[in-house]
Amino acid sequence: MKFNRNYFILTILLFSTEVFIALFIRDKFIRPYFDDVLVVILIYCFIKSFLDLPVWKVALFVTILSFCIETLQYLNFIDKIGLGKSEIAKAFLGNSFSWWDILCYIVGIVVIIFVEYLFRLKPNAINNSHIP
Repeated sequence: MKFNRNYFILTILLFSTEVFIALFIRDKFIRPYFDDVLVVILIYCFIKSFLDLPVWKVALFVTILSFCIETLQYLNFIDKIGLGKSEIAKAFLGNSFSWWDILCYIVGIVVIIFVEYLFRLKPNAINNSHIP
C-alpha cells in the first residue's frame, strides 16, 4: 500500500463530477454515456490512490468489476435481493443492463491506458514514477 495524493485528488474531482451529473444533468448524452466512461476512471483513480499496482492490473480489475456489475443488472440482482426500490442500491449498482454501458466502460479503460501511456512518456507528470 502506498498513498498517492495525485490520484486521490483526481478521485475527489471525478466523484464530485459524478455527483453533479447525477443531481443536475438530465440529457441524452452526458448522463447515460459520458457518466459511464467517467465511473471506470473514478474507480481506477480510487484504487491507484492507495495501491501501487501496475496500470494494466488495475485497468483489468476495473474492467472485470464493471462487467460484473453490468451482468448483475442483466440478472435483476437488486430486485432479487429486495433492494429494487432503494435509490442508493440503484445508484451504486444501476438498474438496467445495456450494451452501450459495456462500450462506455471499454472507452473509459482505453482513456485510462492512453493517458497513463502519455504520462509514461513524461514520468514526473503525475506521480513521479513510470508505468511498469
